[in-house]
Amino acid sequence: MPGFVNRTEELSRLYNLYDSDKAELAVIFGRRRLGKTELVKQSLKGYDDAVLYQAKQKTSALQLQQFVEVASDAYPGITRIREEWESILGYLADQDAIVVLDEFPYLVEQDESLPSVLQAMFDHELDDSSATFLLVGSSISMMEEAALLGNSPLYGRSSLKLDIRQLPFDAAMEFFPQSYTADEQTLTWGVFGGVPYYLEEVDPEGDLGENIQRTILSRHGTLHDEPDYVLRMELTEPTRYFSILEAIAGGSTSRNEIAGATGIDYNQLSKYVNRLSRLRLVDQHVPVTEQKERTKRSRYRIRDQFFRFWFHFVYGSGDRYEDFGDEAYETLIEPELADFVSDSFEDLCGSALRTLYPEYTITDVGQWWYQEHEVDVVGLTNEDALIAGECKFQRSPLDYDAFSKLQTHVDELRWTPSGGGERKHEYALFSRSGFTRAVEDAATERDNLRLFTVDEVVTALKS
Repeated sequence: MPGFVNRTEELSRLYNLYDSDKAELAVIFGRRRLGKTELVKQSLKGYDDAVLYQAKQKTSALQLQQFVEVASDAYPGITRIREEWESILGYLADQDAIVVLDEFPYLVEQDESLPSVLQAMFDHELDDSSATFLLVGSSISMMEEAALLGNSPLYGRSSLKLDIRQLPFDAAMEFFPQSYTADEQTLTWGVFGGVPYYLEEVDPEGDLGENIQRTILSRHGTLHDEPDYVLRMELTEPTRYFSILEAIAGGSTSRNEIAGATGIDYNQLSKYVNRLSRLRLVDQHVPVTEQKERTKRSRYRIRDQFFRFWFHFVYGSGDRYEDFGDEAYETLIEPELADFVSDSFEDLCGSALRTLYPEYTITDVGQWWYQEHEVDVVGLTNEDALIAGECKFQRSPLDYDAFSKLQTHVDELRWTPSGGGERKHEYALFSRSGFTRAVEDAATERDNLRLFTVDEVVTALKS
């Protein structure tokens, strides 16, 4: 089990700040469990004089006192400085220190002047300093108010903003042994996603069913109440957000459908959905040929795979899984899991498309739908080719009927090559369980039809 994976670009950019000969400010944000603190700790290896302070919900006086205690290990002289943020941080700036204020929103809660103190320092006092200040926080709204939005005190002062997100598929799979098959990797990704904290809870020696049973379905599992915890820490009105996420997980994906399922007024829904979008939990999904600002054909979906799983299977289940005991996964989850993971499989196929079609410059990848027509994977190129794919994550082989329907749906897709002229179609079929003889024969006879297995998709994602 790796202790730290990926984040190569983020580390490189932090090293550049530390080695700068002028004062620098970095803002690192993203919702809980994504590994922000671990990223910073990793970046500070070799910088023995750095000050890393992780704030807690305490009074300002206690926070200052504990900050000084932490900082005094590297800078003993700080104990003689007056205990106020302006003096303490100014002293460290004079020492060209690297200072990390982790969980920065907790500090601002107790002392709203702190962002303004830092602003004044960067505006007037640090011309001769090469100090680096890192502000780290999980409360995205408070980080925006303090440092990111146009009316925040620190707006425009930061040289680096790191929006920490989930690990990509290839990095997430480093948490598991190479013996995991492509099928097992796809299923695991579809349940646990790319959040490091969740991946660390998975025992690579156990199979997927055992891990789901132990960490999620069991009432005492480490992840059993995880989304509940995250949402209550981040949101002031969690009940409405729970209702929205439950509705989306249940198949209500348009604004009208979500409003109808939750009872939330349509005109009020935007502020809740937008907040979930800022937390990277929900995204507005539009056909690949459309623009979000203009289309009325948007769908909402839960972006985080683990949250999607939890709201689909666990939320509101009461003692159902406890009643089934050790048989809960096999009886209640396993029969539905492949169908549930199919959405994640479609996303993985889309992510692999550029590697699988290296001869084309693919400008946009996504999905497309209109009324009863839908295409799982679409790649738009800067040439005359449109790549269209059908994905089946099921136990039976993909049959010719699926290919016929794909061709019918593509005929309804409105797209014209940027250079004008007629477009040509490239068809891609992705299947968990192979293909019928008729499909294989068609692929042999046609030069615009390619067949891809789960193994080939996973290999492409790791190349």
